[in-house]
Amino acid sequence: MDLAALRNDLPPALDNLYQGHPEQDRAQSLPNGHTFPTGERDKAGLLAGGDVKRSQPLVIQVNRKLKEEEPRASSLPSIPNPFPELCSPSKSPILSSPSAGQGPQRESGSHVVKVFSEDGTCRSLEVTAGATARHVCEMLVQKTHALHDESWSLVELHQHLALERCLEDHESVVEVQATWPIGGDSRFVFRKNFAKYELFKSSPQSLFPEVMVSSCLDANKGMSHSELIQNFLNSGSCPEIQGFLHLKEVGRKVWKRFYFSLRRSGLYYSTKGTSKDPRHLQYFADLNESNVYFITQGKKHYGTPTEFSFCIKPYKVRSGMKGLKLFCSEDEQSRACWMAAFRLFKYGVQLYRNYQQSQSRRSHQSWISTTPLRSMSDNTLVAMDFSGCTGRVIENPNEALTVALEEAQSWRKKTSHRYSLPTLCQGSPLSTAIHQTQPWFHGRISREDTQRLIIQQGLVDGVFLVRESQRNPKGYVLSLCHLQKVKHYLILPSEEEGQLYFTMDDGQTRFADLIQLVEFHQINRGILPCKLRHYCTCVAL
Repeated sequence: MDLAALRNDLPPALDNLYQGHPEQDRAQSLPNGHTFPTGERDKAGLLAGGDVKRSQPLVIQVNRKLKEEEPRASSLPSIPNPFPELCSPSKSPILSSPSAGQGPQRESGSHVVKVFSEDGTCRSLEVTAGATARHVCEMLVQKTHALHDESWSLVELHQHLALERCLEDHESVVEVQATWPIGGDSRFVFRKNFAKYELFKSSPQSLFPEVMVSSCLDANKGMSHSELIQNFLNSGSCPEIQGFLHLKEVGRKVWKRFYFSLRRSGLYYSTKGTSKDPRHLQYFADLNESNVYFITQGKKHYGTPTEFSFCIKPYKVRSGMKGLKLFCSEDEQSRACWMAAFRLFKYGVQLYRNYQQSQSRRSHQSWISTTPLRSMSDNTLVAMDFSGCTGRVIENPNEALTVALEEAQSWRKKTSHRYSLPTLCQGSPLSTAIHQTQPWFHGRISREDTQRLIIQQGLVDGVFLVRESQRNPKGYVLSLCHLQKVKHYLILPSEEEGQLYFTMDDGQTRFADLIQLVEFHQINRGILPCKLRHYCTCVAL
């Protein structure tokens, strides 16, 4: 073909190419699928007469089509991502619009957290990504109109593994929930835990026995055991804890007894008796990458030698028993010591900071609109005289004692007159039912359920509840925790001279009703080993 024929054929082809049909716009690619080279198009334009202007509409039309398509794409509504764990919205051109900022906004948006109570009721809360366990507890206290105190806690419960732990106040609820397996039975439970900050309140010897604490450090040789423990507690750290523990072998139902040592670098066990020689110590677990849980039903699920078992669960273990490190101690005191040491080693100063913040919240007015009622000790009360026009503080101790005795005698006369008419035979509905409105009364629950409830809410001296007796149909039982053991005291009704009263010591100390009995033992120990300090209670969400 000569040059003249080529010049005659090119202009009609270029005219067809510049038409606005989509088929002709896509004709810029060769039949084999490759793009028509830019240099060849320029060369063709020069061969057609060197009119550069004729090649400009092609570029303008392509840009105009792109500019027309952009608003159409951006005008599409944003489709929410139903599977955020499979595809990130910020990286998916289908599940989100191309507008910037969608990814971070979804991460910092609201999340739904479902919280259960001990009676099975639940409530869904909408929280932010940074909501802490303390913040969620305060929301639930406000919604349930419960008394606000530091003992309310959020408990992480894995029912299929029989594991539970109390979340620390600073932990993120959303982050903890994200570690749960999808479709599992893990849940949050809202209940009280009186033992949460007991390690900062009780004496060090009661929590850290001397036989379990290694005080051989050169810097602390001159300190006594009490001073050493207190020094570690105040600094938010912990001494080295050592002792025997039963360990479950992996893949077997066999439990073996090893000598363990808890240090800042991790948990070790000795391969040769109680030797702490570096040659005999084997590294076992890293606390910074794990959480420590109580085992609620150890004998049923894991065949533990005793009931005092706990578990170290690494973060990477989401479901199943594989990867769990199961332990069992000899008694409750040693288990409490290990659990407290684990918390101190992992959270350090942050744990003590949480305790200080809880104390500061108690000293200031609560953020709830109504001022909650708090239990006060008798040391915070003063004697007042309201016989005149204005009240005055009684500063004389003898006068205060006399006034107290007179008021007590007057109060006994009023209560005895109030309950003098109904008798036991008549079945007084007031004296036998007035206690049912109290939060410490739990009705007809079994002895086993009482043990479980008190253990869940903390084995602290003075934790108690009142229930109906299973053996005596007319009696009641006061269940009290003392020295990490639950004791039960029978309350029997009796009648004398037509008057009904309740007693725990064969009539030596008599009370008009159960409320008077509980209030008396909150101030006086009486025949009990300690005063009644904290009552077990359950709220319905």
